[in-house]
Amino acid sequence: QVQLVESGGGLVQAGGSMRLDCVASGIIFGLNTMAWYRQAPGKLRELVADISAGYRTNYEDSVKGRFTISRDNVKNTVTLQMNSLKPEDTAVYYCNVQLGGGSRWGQGTQVTVSS
Repeated sequence: QVQLVESGGGLVQAGGSMRLDCVASGIIFGLNTMAWYRQAPGKLRELVADISAGYRTNYEDSVKGRFTISRDNVKNTVTLQMNSLKPEDTAVYYCNVQLGGGSRWGQGTQVTVSS
């Protein structure tokens, strides 16, 4: 059974930093691209960043230079380090892995950035 468990999140002031972690189980972690998505109220879920099995990274334009995605294949963990946070980064953040049988999601963690 695939499980993605996120931690981190909470309330931070604009300009601050926050780290999100996602621990995966039930998959061969090192073989999969891992991703972070977010969904703000009234908006569609959007890709924030992903990291391939080969450690190639991809970022949504608005977070480039501020967010860093990384992975630890020993701990089966993907991390999103978020710096210089802005109120528009406020959203529920979801961990994601695409598998042959479909997409898997974590439960989501709320990130709120106050101005």
